[in-house]
Amino acid sequence: MTRPPDDQRPIVVGIDPDPAKRTALAWAADEAARRGVPLRLVHAEGVPTPGYEVPSWQEWNQALHEAGERVLKDAVAFAETRQPRVEVSGLLAEGSPAWVLGEQSRGATAVVLGSQHLGRLEEAFGSASIAVPVLAHTRCPVVVVPEPERIDRRSAYYVVGVDGSPQAAAAVDVAFAEAALRGAALRALHVWQPGPLRIIDEQEAQREWSRILSEAVAGRGTAYRGVEVHQEVVVGHPVQALTEASADALGLVVGTRGHGGFTGMLVGSVSQGVLRHARCPVIAVPQPPERGPRERP
Repeated sequence: MTRPPDDQRPIVVGIDPDPAKRTALAWAADEAARRGVPLRLVHAEGVPTPGYEVPSWQEWNQALHEAGERVLKDAVAFAETRQPRVEVSGLLAEGSPAWVLGEQSRGATAVVLGSQHLGRLEEAFGSASIAVPVLAHTRCPVVVVPEPERIDRRSAYYVVGVDGSPQAAAAVDVAFAEAALRGAALRALHVWQPGPLRIIDEQEAQREWSRILSEAVAGRGTAYRGVEVHQEVVVGHPVQALTEASADALGLVVGTRGHGGFTGMLVGSVSQGVLRHARCPVIAVPQPPERGPRERP
């Protein structure tokens, strides 16, 4: 499949069949308008619910397809009304939402999902859990937008978690680009969680992490001169600290370590934790894959 140029990779958004839940779609439409890229709405048809009786497979499939077309048509109309200048398309696909969105992430700028902040059991087994397998297999950022999003309380800054890893470096790149796109400031945050024995000199540790934090953002300042950057080293639990720091932010950017296969489901405790607790959009960024000598971009 031919890969679209960087400036034409679409924003892909998974559509919730409930017409009252349009926060993620609205966010995706606005983001596509800012970037000047197409918007692709994806609605995945599932499988029959266990115990649900239908006259025949053909009748069930037809009914499901017709319902999906209505959902998609209404969602496309919503997006076109919100952002008339954005090129909007709809895709009705068969299969699990996680698999379909994972496939659609190839060649996409980002995949956008909604979140209802379900309980832990519901998150593990309900529809909201698609964020984890999508994160594990995608090669583009995945944005999880809370439903509803408290837009009226948003301040003009992004928060990005930095820990010196390659995944965090990719997250910093995305955070700078997003902040520049919105004309927002950036809070680069490292959360240091001391061990139970506290045998490390805390002052020395603070200096070391401040150095790593400065190095992580230093190279980006030249490319994004208009972005005001604040660097912070705090002590605490990473999930709690990042969630609290981003409570009124435009978004929280974190790296993930998902890498495909069953092991790729272990996206990372911090990224999964902030997805569960954050009350602002979370942008989860995978580490760019290393290209072999025969691979082409």
